[in-house]
Amino acid sequence: MSTTRKIAIGLGVAGGALLAAWLLTGDRKKKTKDFVAKRANDFKKAFAKDTDVEDPDVHYV
Repeated sequence: MSTTRKIAIGLGVAGGALLAAWLLTGDRKKKTKDFVAKRANDFKKAFAKDTDVEDPDVHYV
């Protein structure tokens, strides 16, 4: 791996860590947690499969 790529990856990781630290400090902490929790629940609902509902049309091959 080249030096440039290592530096770019290091800066990306460090930037992400700084952003996370900034979002989780002070009065932003509760807002950030609420936002992440809401988005996670929306994501779960979007990809949840309903096992109780059966397909009324049966498709035979």
